[in-house]
Amino acid sequence: MKRLHVAAGVIRGGAGHVLIAKRPVDKHQGGLWEFPGGKVEPGETAEGALARELAEELGIAVNAARPLIQVRHDYPDKQVLLDVWEVLEFDGEPHGAEGQPLAWVTAEDLPRYEFPAANRPIISAARLPKSYLITPDNLAPQELLCGVACALDAGVRLLQLRCPALADAQYRTLATEVLELCAGRAQVMLKGPLEWAQDFPDAGWHLTASQLREHTDAGRPIETGRWLAASCHDMAELDLANQMGVDFIVLSPILATASHPEARPMGWQRAADMLLGFAQPAYLLGGLGPRDAERAAQIGAQGVAGIRAFWP
Repeated sequence: MKRLHVAAGVIRGGAGHVLIAKRPVDKHQGGLWEFPGGKVEPGETAEGALARELAEELGIAVNAARPLIQVRHDYPDKQVLLDVWEVLEFDGEPHGAEGQPLAWVTAEDLPRYEFPAANRPIISAARLPKSYLITPDNLAPQELLCGVACALDAGVRLLQLRCPALADAQYRTLATEVLELCAGRAQVMLKGPLEWAQDFPDAGWHLTASQLREHTDAGRPIETGRWLAASCHDMAELDLANQMGVDFIVLSPILATASHPEARPMGWQRAADMLLGFAQPAYLLGGLGPRDAERAAQIGAQGVAGIRAFWP
């Protein structure tokens, strides 16, 4: 069965809203909401097909777009490749040129709408920022809290509280303080024994590669609706992340780093090859900073993660 290549757009409007459209009831997955777009015709690029489809369906002209995520999904009756782009600038007022209902919704409200199954990773990608801050080790708790406050003021929206040197009780106390500090401003990802997860319902959970390998057979350890991430370093771990149903991963190391000189970097090309068939958002880590976010997007990543490069 030939895989249907579809270009779709996560169209950004004002105040962080995203445009979605309802599929006609007589089409495949009819009656569900979708990100606007359509089939890539022979000889077209995905970006070109997206511009054509959005002009036809919505009456808008795309001025600026960048790759967001590629999703391969197999339905019982159809195989699709969704080539998804983030539309940042456009001319015209979107309207349902083919009679389809439209809605501007906040990114955080997207999970409340019923989409085809293949769209789940797109919803995650639409909600996630381009950077993922990991807190540095060996800071006193008060120093770390001050740094987190500065990071929030600088616009950080996703951060991982990583403090391997702290005793368990100290980490849990600090986690409570960080969650209070970040409430309504940023998503906090915690690390530690999985049995802690239910004690922090407002936090997401970031699995180590060892936890991923150990717990995949037991299935997703926290409920859908809470962010679940995992650290991955090879194809085997990417497969495990897919099996567990994580919402995003961190792939590392991309380049050599002073903090892990013993780790063998995979480089940009290897990272691109590994992400080619991976259907969840991925952050690249290891010797990267904010200026690398666009290059990361070009090879299929959500963005970049880092410690020193993002710490204020």
